[in-house]
Amino acid sequence: MPTLPTPTLTHFCTLEVALSRPMIIGDVHAASKRVIPIRGGTVTGPEISGTILDFGADWQRVFESGVAELDARYAFKTDDGALVEIENFGFRHGPPEILAKLAAGEPCPPESYYMRTAARLSTAHPKYNWINRTMFVGTGARLQSAVQIDLYAVG
Repeated sequence: MPTLPTPTLTHFCTLEVALSRPMIIGDVHAASKRVIPIRGGTVTGPEISGTILDFGADWQRVFESGVAELDARYAFKTDDGALVEIENFGFRHGPPEILAKLAAGEPCPPESYYMRTAARLSTAHPKYNWINRTMFVGTGARLQSAVQIDLYAVG
């Protein structure tokens, strides 16, 4: 059997996504559902920068175990005019006392819990066409009224 190449990670950008207060749908299908509206933010990276647009949301399911299933869909506009759609799916979990602090808006060190995502980016802009065929993974942190996600292109 051939030896397959080991994937590499290259930092693509940091997303700082501003959030509104969660809207609680309630307990449905063995999870507590909530929707967290996205109200803007910034995109910064070595080859890209822009503004997260004021629409979209993170549709979350939080299970009794404390695991939060993240399903965020939103978009940003680059400083050079490209519109980029983001579909970001992931998980956040950790010790109950850390999750309680995060829920209360208290700062917690990112290494004290797990927050990872897999993102799919789409654009029609020719300069960024390569992102339509690239896998991205992210590591995240919940801030008081925002979330930070560092996205990495998988090579």
